[in-house]
Amino acid sequence: MSNRLTELKENYEVIQERINKACQKAGRQASEITLIAVTKTYPAIDVDLLQQLGIENVGENKDQEASAKKLEVKEQFKWHFIGQLQSNKAKSVVNYADLIHSVDRISLVKELQKSAASINKQQEVLIQVDLDQRGPDPSRGGIWPAELLDLAGLISQSSHLQLMGLMSVAPLGEEPGPAFERLSLIRADFLKFHPQAKILSAGMSEDLEEAVLFGATHLRIGSALLGERPKIG
Repeated sequence: MSNRLTELKENYEVIQERINKACQKAGRQASEITLIAVTKTYPAIDVDLLQQLGIENVGENKDQEASAKKLEVKEQFKWHFIGQLQSNKAKSVVNYADLIHSVDRISLVKELQKSAASINKQQEVLIQVDLDQRGPDPSRGGIWPAELLDLAGLISQSSHLQLMGLMSVAPLGEEPGPAFERLSLIRADFLKFHPQAKILSAGMSEDLEEAVLFGATHLRIGSALLGERPKIG
């Protein structure tokens, strides 16, 4: 076993133990949780090693890097696009992303619908919700909760988009627990109208325990799994 694979395996075992403990505290089963390995800035060779650990989901947040890396990676994964998505990148992302986490505005829904229809694809999407109580934060993306159901309705009416659930990020400068508790309440109301859209993508390396406690089904884990990010430039 290579040194790098050994390092990844040890990190993965620590994460699995954290998830197991978080699930026990929340009265949940670890089998309910999907781990997405966030591979931005890491090379394709690292991504391929993840398959040997049984990891089946990888996430990227920039189209230029993701589209190139997808071609380099030899193993089969489910690809998640988790970053803010510009409308002019919709066509490119639809070509490789199995699940897009960051849908947050009408113009993007329209571009994704057009792009998916052009290749006759049913594109799975999540709506990103902005949890910042100080007001919408354009730098991080996300729709204001009051506008959530309108956007969800538009997606549901789109012939080539499939609404799978919600995504969010804990606001900067706030403890993640209260933020994810608010998200759980938003989700409970959302599920009354869209009961099939059960995915909740929330929680990263530093706050996965709080996310699991408040119902996350998908965790986006980068540095805790792959280590300190490579320097760029």
